[in-house]
Amino acid sequence: MILPKVRDPRFTTIRRGGSLTDADHHLLALWAAVCAEHVLPLFEAAQPGDPRPREAIERVRAWTRGEVTMTSSRTAGGHAMGAARHLRGAARHAAYAAGQAAVVAHVAAHELGAAAYAIKAVRAAAPADRSVAEGRAECRWQRDRLPAAIRALVLDDQRLRNDICWSVFDC
Repeated sequence: MILPKVRDPRFTTIRRGGSLTDADHHLLALWAAVCAEHVLPLFEAAQPGDPRPREAIERVRAWTRGEVTMTSSRTAGGHAMGAARHLRGAARHAAYAAGQAAVVAHVAAHELGAAAYAIKAVRAAAPADRSVAEGRAECRWQRDRLPAAIRALVLDDQRLRNDICWSVFDC
């Protein structure tokens, strides 16, 4: 579970009654894509012939540029998550990160899903005695790439949803 039971209006676009601007929605999607792409090699090493997670990341970036519809990005996200279903460990989490990034076009609050799954992928790829430390390093890496315009929003979201995101944002 990565979404709260009650939606935060800060992650709902203005035209739907929330306070999220299109520009900030795009920044959330791009940051989620950066998080997912950082761990994509963990999937591609296990499934080199499966383009679905990479295509999902490319699709959400295209959505931010106005080149594809929200539905196209969301659909690509579903296909990326489908690529994860039969896998385990780091490869599975990396594919889910890509899928979550692509569905940010539909629901902005999935930005934490992409980040959380990326951290889980890094933890799963690390030796057991380094798993927590590597996950914290990934969390800090992600935070270093947060655009200033959405930094406070995302950090507050991490604080509020850390418990339902496997406590991966304790970094």
